[in-house]
Amino acid sequence: MSGARTADGVSVGDELPALAIPLTRTMIVATAIASRDYQDVHHDPDLAVERGSKDIFMNILTTNGLVDRFVTSWAGPGAVVKRIRIRLGAPNYPGDTMTLTGSVTEVDGALVTLAVRGENGLGVHVHGDVVVLLPHGTA
Repeated sequence: MSGARTADGVSVGDELPALAIPLTRTMIVATAIASRDYQDVHHDPDLAVERGSKDIFMNILTTNGLVDRFVTSWAGPGAVVKRIRIRLGAPNYPGDTMTLTGSVTEVDGALVTLAVRGENGLGVHVHGDVVVLLPHGTA
């Protein structure tokens, strides 16, 4: 995923290249701590199990950041994320992989709306839409 997209260079139906993200225990713990989310279900396996989970799991702030990374990697450095609206589903557990996919659903001048989806071995982890402001010009 690279390049600088422009509003004139994208069309409804364009697909973003899939991005597979290995879900390591270290990543899940480190990103929870980095986002100041100290909930035990994100770093303590025994307490996570006690609370009904099979293991620690990724927090929403990390998921939001990964969705942003996915979109901006495709859109390029000139893009400005205007809105991310996501819903969570199946948890992201260590040892799995989340694969993000997306497509352009609307182009309104320089505003581009993308449908995004992240799936893991349990099903859909995240889905929603992202609106980005792209520069004008030719791709």
